[in-house]
Amino acid sequence: MLRQHLQLKLGQKLAPQQIQLMKLIQLHTLEFEEELERELEENPALEIAKEESKEDDYASLEDAYENEGTESIETDFDVNDYLYDDEPTYKTASSNYSADDEEFDNESLLTEGQSLYDYLLEQIHLANINEEDVKIAEYIIGNLDTDGYLRREIKAIVDDLAFSQGIYTTKEKVDDVLENYVQKLDPPGVGARGLQECLLLQIEKKVSSDKAVSLAANILRHQFDALTNKHYNKIIQKYDIDEEDLKDALEEISKLSPKVGGNFDTQTITINQEIIPDFVIQVKDGMVIPMLNSKNAPTLRVSEEYKDILTTYSHDKNSSEHKQAALFIKQKLDAAKWYIDAINQRQNTLLQTITAIVKFQKDYFITGDEKSLRPMILKDIADITGFDISTISRVVKSKYADTSNGILYLKDLFSDSLTNDDGEEVSTKEIKNHLQEVISKENKRKPLTDDALVVILKEQGYNIARRTIAKYREQLNIPVARLRKEL
Repeated sequence: MLRQHLQLKLGQKLAPQQIQLMKLIQLHTLEFEEELERELEENPALEIAKEESKEDDYASLEDAYENEGTESIETDFDVNDYLYDDEPTYKTASSNYSADDEEFDNESLLTEGQSLYDYLLEQIHLANINEEDVKIAEYIIGNLDTDGYLRREIKAIVDDLAFSQGIYTTKEKVDDVLENYVQKLDPPGVGARGLQECLLLQIEKKVSSDKAVSLAANILRHQFDALTNKHYNKIIQKYDIDEEDLKDALEEISKLSPKVGGNFDTQTITINQEIIPDFVIQVKDGMVIPMLNSKNAPTLRVSEEYKDILTTYSHDKNSSEHKQAALFIKQKLDAAKWYIDAINQRQNTLLQTITAIVKFQKDYFITGDEKSLRPMILKDIADITGFDISTISRVVKSKYADTSNGILYLKDLFSDSLTNDDGEEVSTKEIKNHLQEVISKENKRKPLTDDALVVILKEQGYNIARRTIAKYREQLNIPVARLRKEL
């Protein structure tokens, strides 16, 4: 039975322009250029202005189709995915960018290279082995990862050869092809099933009576665990050698590569792209001046040609074909106008955010000294700009600035704070720098433990727990004391 009832429902909808704006804000310069090119291709009513010109208002043309035009588009989105509380005011054009922005050329360097797979196949096809062994070797090579390692179990390869290649063989046969053919190929170490085997394959290629090479091979073969854990005294006692002998052997081991496939392209073409700064920050006469990269501030306009076409079709309402064409053109003109508005809002949002960051970190940009870097979180910049925290997060995501001290990743400017013994708030970045400096000056024969680091930093005025030291050390990719030990 059907029933009628009233239901109240709270909801929040975002306009298409707001959704478009939030997507644009989080793009860095290269992605933004790609997005802009895509939009220009898809919408012929949008074009780049070659010279400054006032955008003509075509509101009078809209009136002709006010009741017959396209309906406003509503899109349902979860507000948690696209949270944007503050829609800033903006200008219709922005000229705030550096005159030197042309230096940042968006050219990609294309480098042709041979893949590891092709290189190994070339060699195996030149080897004097029977056809079945060639097919097994080809399958093994196809299962190597980009570092040159064979990570799969031999039994799984035997099964695959039977099901996919129709080659019925044994584990012993595959082992034989791997060890006697694949692992004999260049580069030395290819086809290894682990780091120890990889290093051994390389050291064994060094046909030498040199004492250091022989000792290095023995250490890798029989004392690998002691080596990786840097139990040097155990190795010295085992082989009855002195420290100089061990140093020579370790030097030979250090010449070996843990990733022999690393020198080869994973694809036929490798594209290396330079970082294109999104902002330019200049210091002049004690003033810090933030600017947008010119590639972030294109001058767009609505196509005059499309406006004229709409004017032509608007005079003929009797033709259904002209009416449909006029509606299509109006859609494109509206989309172009929306896009220009979104670009302008993006420029304004980026500029306001970088201006707030520069104001907050003025001393750092002037001196370039990380000790003058103030603790700063997203909320600090949100409070200054009036934007939502999520908006600030989108702005700084993947963005770089060209400063007098080099290219700077914006997220590196943000850090929490701790209070030192003098009651002053200091950036955690400053503490990490102190930690890194202390470790760099330690006696490598007796590296400092985390407990010892706690004591030293406390003497410098930083009262930090041992677990915090361990966390910062891991964030800095610094291993524990035992693994930092050197002879």
